[in-house]
Amino acid sequence: MNTGFYDFARSFVRAMASTLWRARVYGAQNVPATGPLIVACNHISYFDPPFMGCFCPRRIRYMAKKELFEIPVLGAVITGLGAYAVDRHGSAAAAIKRSLHVLKEGGAIGIFPEGTRNLTGSVAPQTGVALLAALSQAPVVPACIHGTDRALRLARVDVAFGAPLSPPGAGRKATREELAKFTAEIMKAIEELAGSIGGNS
Repeated sequence: MNTGFYDFARSFVRAMASTLWRARVYGAQNVPATGPLIVACNHISYFDPPFMGCFCPRRIRYMAKKELFEIPVLGAVITGLGAYAVDRHGSAAAAIKRSLHVLKEGGAIGIFPEGTRNLTGSVAPQTGVALLAALSQAPVVPACIHGTDRALRLARVDVAFGAPLSPPGAGRKATREELAKFTAEIMKAIEELAGSIGGNS
């Protein structure tokens, strides 16, 4: 990650978001200032990563599909912002290993539990976030973005961060049932955040 470029891009996007989309942020104080962290957010638009990243108090690194890194200019930009590739059609082991390394170094990772944009709410969340949290014992901050699906019409955008959730499996390997339960807990927290900001736009 190029931290200077990241901070410049975050300030620029934040200024644009505040001006054009009248963006508001809630619960930023819930984000731990230091230590390994996973931010789990709903996903409704390609605007979600930059909006969540610019309003999160921490520098966030994202996993991105490897095809994006092959696009001229975009590939260089997201690399500079700290994104790293994941092969959605191959083994997830490399992405998990890279993520665990980031967390071990005390970094923060942004993940969308559904794994893809979920415009209708019909996409089932995956247990990858819970697995990564259990392996790293990093807390998970639920986050919610509202309005980015209408960003091209300059609709108001709100971003909210909830209280950190403690992962299962401390000192041992988490069971599948625990991972499924923790995934449901994360999604419930995101849903509650959505309900709290959805009526404020």
